[in-house]
Amino acid sequence: MHRRSLLAGAAALPAAGLSAAAIAQPANARVLRMVPQANLTSLDPIWTTANITRNHGFMVYDTLYGLDAEFRPQPQMAEGHQVEDEGRRVVITLRSGLKFHDGEPVRAIDCVTSIARWMKRNPTGQKLEGALDELSALDDRRLQFRLKRPFPMLIGGLASPTNPVCFIMPERVARTDPFQQARDTTGSGPFRFKADEFNSGSRVVYERNPDYVPVPNGQPSLTAGPKVAYFDRVEWAIITDAATSAAALQQGEIDWFEQPPPEIQQLLRRNRQVVIEPIDPLPLTGILRFNHLHPPFNDKRMRQAILPAVDQSDYMAAVVGADPALYKTGVGFFTPGTPMASDAGLGPLTGPRSIDRAKALLREAGYTNQPIRLIGPTDILAPAAMTQVGGDMFRRLGVNLDFVLTDWGTVVQRRASREPLERGGWSVLYTAFSSFEFLDPAAHTPLRGNGAGAWPGWPTIPRLEALRDAWFDAPDTAAQATLCRQMQEVAMDELPYIPVGAYMSNTALRRNLTGRVPGFAIYWGIRRT
Repeated sequence: MHRRSLLAGAAALPAAGLSAAAIAQPANARVLRMVPQANLTSLDPIWTTANITRNHGFMVYDTLYGLDAEFRPQPQMAEGHQVEDEGRRVVITLRSGLKFHDGEPVRAIDCVTSIARWMKRNPTGQKLEGALDELSALDDRRLQFRLKRPFPMLIGGLASPTNPVCFIMPERVARTDPFQQARDTTGSGPFRFKADEFNSGSRVVYERNPDYVPVPNGQPSLTAGPKVAYFDRVEWAIITDAATSAAALQQGEIDWFEQPPPEIQQLLRRNRQVVIEPIDPLPLTGILRFNHLHPPFNDKRMRQAILPAVDQSDYMAAVVGADPALYKTGVGFFTPGTPMASDAGLGPLTGPRSIDRAKALLREAGYTNQPIRLIGPTDILAPAAMTQVGGDMFRRLGVNLDFVLTDWGTVVQRRASREPLERGGWSVLYTAFSSFEFLDPAAHTPLRGNGAGAWPGWPTIPRLEALRDAWFDAPDTAAQATLCRQMQEVAMDELPYIPVGAYMSNTALRRNLTGRVPGFAIYWGIRRT
């Protein structure tokens, strides 16, 4: 399928032709104005894995450890930790003087309760919970883990920026059921959320936290190092029209456009005051996610039947354009170019593509015109583009397709429903994940096969879980890589999802911004020259 040209004409409009009322007024030196990737509809980064909510979370909350660009954990809220009893006791000590936005001190019990909530939703946390005898606060600054056996991934798991992130919240907030959304946004991070100025679908505002004390040493690197906020305010303008956002960026009315589509990037490259650069040095992976709870994709044969129709190049060209240098095909279940990635089991994705073959496999699997509901967004670049390609693919397969397009916030809410189609459920969706989320099985959310505890789609794949358990106990990287090959072979058979390629995600900023920390939309370190 060719890229849609919906925005092509609008992208050519002169910036001066836009109404001043449509966009924010020029930013002053102490305010950063940007257009984020999507609307912010959930404020709880434990309840959802939506990246926009993760980005919000890193503004408002802090973590015990951060992860640097070399994927090494570094102390953040923690002063450090001690490991005793041959790895079965770990004591973490907090830095002194940490405060929540309401002025209350950060205590070890806040951390204990936050970790307990996170463990219910995060893949590494779920594994950690099974290894725990006790998690407790020794006093206001020290918390301890007593483990049944050593858990080498403990500190790395607390540091991981993979959704859901182990953000530290006040005890009263962290006691919220992890499967219910918390509404209180009190954190201890470098910015405070301005609830009085929040207008979902229009505007999100953060103010610099004057009481935040950054880590005293190191360099900003992914989520590690000093989180120095150089702006007093960060304002997100929710603008769904890419041409309007591009015009605002060119006029200096916004400073940052997080995810401009390819045709808009071509326009912006002609402006000397705008810089286009990769937001993440590694590629992001797109996925086609099945709902394993309800027909037709609760049947493995139905999932397998789709494989011959999936052309990764179609999906990736829709996201980033036709230049093959901007995307990768032959992509499996781990981030391309990293140690756990391989071509194991990928034959069904790399062989000849055939809609007719997929149709025949659907008939052999027993498909008899059962409804298939594809849900997807219109207002976030990669999922929207992949959803359009997916809609075209399913139409060519001749299935009974119910194609439901809404805003991204509605998709995030709706994908959490486990109801059947007749009660508003879904069959399939498309989304994308950051590079660090697919590095290995530890925090690889959609590669779990733990049924009701899994990410939306809820696959039950005991073989995948057994290999994941073995990966945690593997003695070295080579053994881990072998297990990841086996996991990929199982995943290609069971299909918790289908990888649809990987792409380089570009972001657009005014040239007078420097110090942006690569990885995702990070708001410390960045400043105006």
